[in-house]
Amino acid sequence: MPLLEVEDLRKSYGGRLSVDGISFSAESGRCVALLGPNGAGKTTTLRMLAGLLQPTGGSITFDGAPPGMDHRRQLGYLPQSPAFYSWMSGLEYMIFAAELSGMGGKEAKAMSGAVLERVGLSTAARRRIGGYSGGMKQRLGLAQALVHRPRLLLLDEPVSALDPIGRREVMELLRDIREETTVIFSTHVLHDAEEICDDVILMNRGTIAVQGTLSRLRTEYSLPVIRLTTAKEDTAVRWLEELGRKSFVEEAKISDGQAVFNVNDIELARRTILQEAAGLDIPLLQFEAGSSTLEDLFMKVVGV
Repeated sequence: MPLLEVEDLRKSYGGRLSVDGISFSAESGRCVALLGPNGAGKTTTLRMLAGLLQPTGGSITFDGAPPGMDHRRQLGYLPQSPAFYSWMSGLEYMIFAAELSGMGGKEAKAMSGAVLERVGLSTAARRRIGGYSGGMKQRLGLAQALVHRPRLLLLDEPVSALDPIGRREVMELLRDIREETTVIFSTHVLHDAEEICDDVILMNRGTIAVQGTLSRLRTEYSLPVIRLTTAKEDTAVRWLEELGRKSFVEEAKISDGQAVFNVNDIELARRTILQEAAGLDIPLLQFEAGSSTLEDLFMKVVGV
């Protein structure tokens, strides 16, 4: 039985549907990436799952319990921009969060110290949060979401506002966390999803466009593709346009000396392109033959 089941979930604001009848499930122990561009409905979906927004329609079932049952104590939630009391120390804030989850004082203090150590903040536990860096605050946010040992962790764009070092720190933490709890996290960064997730739910304009395991989507939607870049000269530009009309090209995107060709015969395409480029003396600044990526699928779904 799935840990989480969502059926025909909807949310409207003033007559406008932000989430339009989505259905999906999350198995226990899986990491699910909720992908989509800004405005796709990802944050609204997570806030409904977290019990912070009342759905307009549909149902959310947690661990087989009747829809409508309060399961928030079994959830951990990290919003995209977590707010803290800057005058508190990290440890004070953690104890406060733990007690809010229902722990007694002694347990709250013990769990807070253990989780702060886990996220790498034990040495900064008694410092005021106002002096924390962005990466430290995000790790503190993860710590408060984990302190009560949730069965489901909901994360809204957990690394979007971080510099490369902070992003790497948090991604390493997520890789560790997903080994022991179910995770659903939203992102518009495809690399993050490919790095740690098992399942993908690709949203666009409030609906689910594509969903499935990462391996299935890679297999089902992967197409042979050739990417190349030439000098921006008239001969090269005309040649790229002619290539786009070849019989082996299924779809072509050409702009400013750059081209991406989805092809039906990659060997024929490779041979033809290299031979013609050499014969016409067209300098290839880049030539890559491979398969379409999750990012290519993302771009196609959102119409970019």
